[in-house]
Amino acid sequence: MSDRPSPPRKPRFQRHSGKPARRDFGPRRTFGDPETVVLYGWHPVVEALRNGKRAIRRLLATENSARRLHEELGEHLPAEPEIVRPDEINRLVEADAVHQGLYLEASPLPSPSVETLSGKGVVLALDQITDPHNVGAIVRTAAAFGVEAIITTARHSPAATGVLAKSASGGLEHVPFMVVRNLSDTLIALGERGFQRVGLDSSGENRLDEVPLKEPVVLVLGSEGKGLRQRTRECCDVIGRLDMPGAIKSLNVSNAAAISLFAVTKAVSGPTRP
Repeated sequence: MSDRPSPPRKPRFQRHSGKPARRDFGPRRTFGDPETVVLYGWHPVVEALRNGKRAIRRLLATENSARRLHEELGEHLPAEPEIVRPDEINRLVEADAVHQGLYLEASPLPSPSVETLSGKGVVLALDQITDPHNVGAIVRTAAAFGVEAIITTARHSPAATGVLAKSASGGLEHVPFMVVRNLSDTLIALGERGFQRVGLDSSGENRLDEVPLKEPVVLVLGSEGKGLRQRTRECCDVIGRLDMPGAIKSLNVSNAAAISLFAVTKAVSGPTRP
């Protein structure tokens, strides 16, 4: 065996080209910071970049996605993306998240209050719906129907970020969230302002399409398993139900939201003009 000392080994993460080692983007985000909204995926990020009310803090993109961003937004791109590799975004999002090479951190959008709601269009209230995929799908539907705001509770509700934002597919930029401490108190306050409070529940005494509706109206949806809480029901003016003619009598809450929003918005908008 030779007594010559062996040359020191290069660190495993050093590139042979002499480029610096991979940047440390920190641990995977927990999405618990209420002052930071995390968006990823093409539609959520592009809609946020188009929204002049969004304060952009950080934009990461792979080379291909950055090129596509410039083609889509051109000179209207509000922030120049930092070019990264896909695995560097992987470290910042949930496991198995489909980020499509785009990651954005931004400030929350301005939130309405009971006093600032115009009453034009439907307001949607969610009574402790906890699945972010369901809430995201509801947000996307709400954006399609021109819902003025979505009311959620500070507890037992997912934050408007991460998985929820991806499921909403850009809808977060078009329907503001109003986060309240107590949903019942908020419904009472809305009633005092003249809002018709319509709960949706399978045990409702009236078919939703037979309930006389008028603006301003707030449609209240219950949680995935328990439906509307008793106190929430007591704060509604009427409880409607969706009658299903087929063998399956219950729907996923996001599907029920789509059908009920169609019925309610059609009813309050009046007869269709030719």
